[in-house]
Amino acid sequence: MDNCYPKVDVVIPRYNPDEKYDKLIERLTKQTIKPNHIYVMNTISEKETVDVDLMHQNIENLTVTNLSKAEFDHGGTRNRGASMSDAEFVMMMTQDAVPADKYLIEKIIEPFKDEKVAAVYARQLATSEVGVVESYTRVFNYPKEDSVKSKEDLERLGIKTFFCSNVCAVYRKSIYEELGGFVTKTIFNEDMILASRIIDAGYSIAYAAKAKVFHAHRYTYSQQFKRNFDLGVSHRQYHEIFSKVKSEKEGKKLVKKTIHYLWKQGKPLLILDLIMQSGFKFLGYRMGKMYDKLPLWLIRRCSSQTGYWDKGKE
Repeated sequence: MDNCYPKVDVVIPRYNPDEKYDKLIERLTKQTIKPNHIYVMNTISEKETVDVDLMHQNIENLTVTNLSKAEFDHGGTRNRGASMSDAEFVMMMTQDAVPADKYLIEKIIEPFKDEKVAAVYARQLATSEVGVVESYTRVFNYPKEDSVKSKEDLERLGIKTFFCSNVCAVYRKSIYEELGGFVTKTIFNEDMILASRIIDAGYSIAYAAKAKVFHAHRYTYSQQFKRNFDLGVSHRQYHEIFSKVKSEKEGKKLVKKTIHYLWKQGKPLLILDLIMQSGFKFLGYRMGKMYDKLPLWLIRRCSSQTGYWDKGKE
């Protein structure tokens, strides 16, 4: 079946993963449209004792590229993987995104029939262990309906116009290269930064609801704070992009809708948890946006990407 379709290569940054990674690789090999090639960008971990090359020796068309922790960069590592590809489309995945079925690649490339579409991202489904609040958040951010976003949607959608998650997203290689790929100097959020360039250049970003992966985390309050601190850092570093669009409005909308949902479900105690989560997110984000005014020791305490700051403030 996949002979009728263009080539799709997959790039997966890897670092000391859990069992989800094994499921990801296994399910990729069983897709109705199989990857032309899988590029595993393996950051070497002192905790891991397995030989990653030997682990994948029975899988055709899979290449492991080893790199040190100092070499890893959210954008640069993905660019390095993409540079090895000669496929028309490059699919970025994280090591903990598990295809929900065998149709992931088939469904995620369908929107590319429109030549204006430069990127397509998949629907993320929650898993049972993450709880009610995170499950509802997934439904809010990843609805059942397909959509396509362009420059005309900036006023209506604000920052959500730039939403495109590298948990599972495919890029048209020619446009990806035209726009210079991912930035290589960001704490994370490389996907949204490229998405903003896609929109500014007059192309579109599609959301394929029938392309599904299982991906969700249950974060502690401290982890929520740190993740949103890093988000704020990214928005500060690329303020010329993110200052043009409304951002906090969408977060408030999510909180209000989640409170309403929890009340209707008869789970009022979870509303307190939601308020605490939201407070830590907001505080982390606000502090991240003013990171350049904070001492380095405090930044390192607030960030989830401590290695990023080894060379000091950017």
